[in-house]
Amino acid sequence: MGKDVIVACDFSSARQVFDFLDRFTDKKPFVKIGMELFYAEGPQIVREIKARGHKIFLDLKLHDIPNTVKKAMAVLSGLDVDMCNVHAAGTSAMMKAALEGLTRPDGSRPLLIAVTQLTSTDEESMRRELLIDRPLDETVMHYARNAMESGLDGVVCSPLESGKVHQVCGAGFVTVTPGVRFADGDVGDQKRVTTPARAKELGSDYIVVGRPITAAADPVAAYNRCVEEFVG
Repeated sequence: MGKDVIVACDFSSARQVFDFLDRFTDKKPFVKIGMELFYAEGPQIVREIKARGHKIFLDLKLHDIPNTVKKAMAVLSGLDVDMCNVHAAGTSAMMKAALEGLTRPDGSRPLLIAVTQLTSTDEESMRRELLIDRPLDETVMHYARNAMESGLDGVVCSPLESGKVHQVCGAGFVTVTPGVRFADGDVGDQKRVTTPARAKELGSDYIVVGRPITAAADPVAAYNRCVEEFVG
């Protein structure tokens, strides 16, 4: 599996995202469409970006009862995205239902990955607010193993956890890692972060990078720097 940089297109309108993507005249970055853009513009924005030739990670983090998630995934499977996700905390039954709903009649489907713990979460808040007393690392690995055993393709985790996920779940189990910042950049609201070069060393398969690219004075140069550091 080739490593790749996924650009988080966390914009609030089609105009903003197309103004951004129009800067890329000679490449088609893999993009992430999250809740903000999807809720603002609906499924059509996915179709339009796909029609431009971009791979798409549809990042909606479904988490509901199994039947609801299955039906929602059946709808999303028609959008021809390349990757989508659920929350691993939704249990194995929900993840299996998501997989069933996402699989098309011909057997094809996008990659399905599960969010373990968000990179804005730390161990203290897990203990205090979620009453999860196990170490963060142990929780992430348990969620990853559940996702693998449910038939999913990988997980969203911190780059700091990607190597251990591969040890637990195998080299072919995909790690998609946000929480990536340049060494000279601001960490923002992320807590478990590292650089593109370090994420490569740690074993991330995909890194998701938002503001360090989208808010850069020269987004194309920032994207190219990210690719150079992560992919080489």
